Amino acid sequence: MDDFQNEEIFIPGRPKPRTVRYVGMIRAAAKPIGSHSRSGVEQEPDRQEPSSLAELNAWLKEIKPMVHGGRRAVLGEGPIGAPLALVGEQPGDQEDLQGHPFIGPAGRLLDRALEAAGVERQETYVTNAVKHFKYEQRGKRRIHQKPTVSEVKRYRWWLMKELEFVHPHVVVALGATAALALTGAPVVISRTRGPAQFGPFRGFITVHPSSLLRQQDDAARAASYDAFVRDLKKSARLAA
Repeated sequence: MDDFQNEEIFIPGRPKPRTVRYVGMIRAAAKPIGSHSRSGVEQEPDRQEPSSLAELNAWLKEIKPMVHGGRRAVLGEGPIGAPLALVGEQPGDQEDLQGHPFIGPAGRLLDRALEAAGVERQETYVTNAVKHFKYEQRGKRRIHQKPTVSEVKRYRWWLMKELEFVHPHVVVALGATAALALTGAPVVISRTRGPAQFGPFRGFITVHPSSLLRQQDDAARAASYDAFVRDLKKSARLAA
């Protein structure tokens, strides 16, 4: 597994280190892309950090995807200061095509669970740890591919900056990839499920709704769904 914490990250507006491991984060920082060094590694562009969520989102629309595939950056949606911010793994096929988060099968299940938990989707901020859809083309189908640790890391600065601007009361990690992005370390959901701390943000770790869709039988699916709804209720109480 990749070493998530020891690899270097480029953050716009920060001093330049002498070496850079990831061109992807540099490309994400701004346009135009900075000049090449003799080693062939691009240097950090001269650009200040964004001053608003709107400016950050404008940058995200410009960047080259840092995963294989993806047609557009799918931005987070919801109100500033939302009680809950829900962070998923990455956009799916429908999210990539339509440009909105959580509108596919997992999103519809999430909507049903939020309603059961008494949480208004319109009052909740929803986003993803990875901003582009990573997939493998198989015939006419685009098959979801799980992002690697390094790929999650390349988007981490963007996610944390996004949450700074949104400043939700509680951040909910939906699944292991979101928890990895928020904690900076690999997470086993079965061991860490429940309240958490994500840097300056109060948090809660639970499953991704897509995991419920993969359950093999109706009884297991129902039990998993009920547990997920309970987690959303607990998260809402933390945010109250």
